[in-house]
Amino acid sequence: MNNISRHLQLTQFAALLVVFFILCFAIDPSENNILWRLPAFLAAVPEMLNSSVEYAMFEWMPIQTYNPEIEDYEDSALLIEVTRSISRAVLFGIELIREILVGGQKTIVAFTSWDFVSENEWAVWPALPWTVVAGVAIILGYALSGRWLAILVGCATTYIAVFGQWEPAMETLSFVLVAAPASVLLGVFLAILAFKFRVFESALMPLLNVAQTMPHFSYLVPVTVFFGVGDHAGAIATIIFATPPMIRLTLLGLKGVSPEVLEAGMMNGCNKLQLMFKVLIPTARHDILVGVSQVIMQCLAMAVIASFIGAKGLGFNLLLALNQLRIGQALELGICIVLIAVVLDKLSLGWANKQIDYFADLSFSQRNKYPLMMAAILVLGVLLASIGSLIFKNEINYFYLIPHNQGITTENFWQSGVDWMVENWYASLQAFNKGLIINLLVPMKNAYLSMPVAATFVLVMGIGYIVGGLRSALVVGGLLLFIASTEWWDRALITAYMATFGVLVSVVIGTVTGSLCAQNSFATRAILLLCDTFQTFPSFIYLIPVIMLFGVTDTSVLIAVVIYATIPAIRYTVEGLSNVPQSLQDAGTMSGVSRIQRWLQIEMPLAFPHIMLGINQTVVFALFMVIIGAMIGTDDLGQLVLKSLSDKHGIGNGLMLGLCVAFIGLAVDQILRTWAHQRKQALGLA
Repeated sequence: MNNISRHLQLTQFAALLVVFFILCFAIDPSENNILWRLPAFLAAVPEMLNSSVEYAMFEWMPIQTYNPEIEDYEDSALLIEVTRSISRAVLFGIELIREILVGGQKTIVAFTSWDFVSENEWAVWPALPWTVVAGVAIILGYALSGRWLAILVGCATTYIAVFGQWEPAMETLSFVLVAAPASVLLGVFLAILAFKFRVFESALMPLLNVAQTMPHFSYLVPVTVFFGVGDHAGAIATIIFATPPMIRLTLLGLKGVSPEVLEAGMMNGCNKLQLMFKVLIPTARHDILVGVSQVIMQCLAMAVIASFIGAKGLGFNLLLALNQLRIGQALELGICIVLIAVVLDKLSLGWANKQIDYFADLSFSQRNKYPLMMAAILVLGVLLASIGSLIFKNEINYFYLIPHNQGITTENFWQSGVDWMVENWYASLQAFNKGLIINLLVPMKNAYLSMPVAATFVLVMGIGYIVGGLRSALVVGGLLLFIASTEWWDRALITAYMATFGVLVSVVIGTVTGSLCAQNSFATRAILLLCDTFQTFPSFIYLIPVIMLFGVTDTSVLIAVVIYATIPAIRYTVEGLSNVPQSLQDAGTMSGVSRIQRWLQIEMPLAFPHIMLGINQTVVFALFMVIIGAMIGTDDLGQLVLKSLSDKHGIGNGLMLGLCVAFIGLAVDQILRTWAHQRKQALGLA
């Protein structure tokens, strides 16, 4: 029966392709032909959104507010006062943490005035010596995961300090230390509401699907309108971006609590509040802390992107270095960002995996040995900084703070390496670049642009119907209709072409690499560790080496897409093949099949549903990187999203463009998830 169904689906796919190509050749490419391109029915929506936002910001619900500059009351819209208050609170938190780490005066000014600070030279918040911060981080790493994490933390913090990037690194860290807790608290709160109220969950899930497929830049456009630009705006955009995974993982953890645990809590007399905070949340602790780890990674992924709207730190400096084509400096900054990402990821995972002994009978010093060690580090660090001020009189106190760009640098080394590669590899790289563009990318791009809208609808909805029935066909058709009804259909096709190329290459590389590594336990552990490491890299980092080698071309973007999107393809392939029961593999071997036959006929079919979820993630990763690739020159939707950032009336275009990208991802997600679920059911795994 399964074979008949499979052959029927293949026949349907073949017939669908025939109809698609007939329509492609039969439909006249004329702008007046509705079968070629739909009219832009939604062209007026961006302007309507702009007008609505402008009214809400400046006219809706006026209230009386006191203006100290004119010493009188004036009318102001309620929304703008609310957003200003949120901005001030977020900015105060960032500056407070930043000045604890690197010193300053703004926190003191917040409670006094600039006149007070200028009249009192002592009114300066002293920075924590870098040795103190590094020492505390090392002890924290040792407490959470042992000496290897402590060594990693020590090497990372020393590198950042010695290379003169301590101040921008602490600026980035202060940004993360405000955005991450806010995202965690908001995510847990919304997850609890979704867990308690199914109606709220049903309304929240589609919003999370859209939010997690929206490109990074799309979050920046509305934030700049409502909150302005600066560190606070970057933090708010990051909070919005990082909250969805926290909601999902917290909700997953709460739903995973066994009924027996709930019953035990109720039998012990817990009320609803106690049941939530003393039973459910502690039991779901592991999933929630994994969510915290994901939030931290998302915050660092936005660290570079947020620099587009004024967020300070390593991301801002990296952006400047790339704009000036200072590849050596960009590499140093990129390494710093990666080190912070890896350290925070390992610390958060160590926290998630650490087992707590609630019944241990320990003395005060045993219970608090790590806080006591941190206090000792503080005293020693301050003492060392004081000694340094005597040793390095009128010079840089290397025991206190190493000023920005005053440490050692390898920029000239890397730049000379780039120059050598350009000098020696230029001809071959340009030949590869030119051959790829002329022989593959341009024909593929033209093929996508020559697709009539009617033929595209037939193909996509047909695939949706064959895979998931009428419901899937209508869902993907509705998503496609939204994109086709905007004025950016051709740009969406270019985005789809770039994502398709990246996904196809990534899936091939990922499946082959994952399959080879899954054959050996050591190779499996090694490749998963490599995937973990690469997945902590902020996506912008992948653009540095490709710009260095291929310049500003579509090839650079697509190679970055392939590198970035291959990670989930490898991971899910390895995990899927590793989860195939050993008994089935042994049964196949005993039946006389070769290793290739066992892989093709036993392992791959059983791992297929898991691999499909990896391909789904590959599509999302590819779309994200294609949009980020607009930074180095593309003519897809990403270029228009980037352009809307510099337009004061760009919120309408920015949101609509973001939805177009999200709907491309959601259409593919609908088809792949449905297909994976069907395969699970067929294999008896669902």
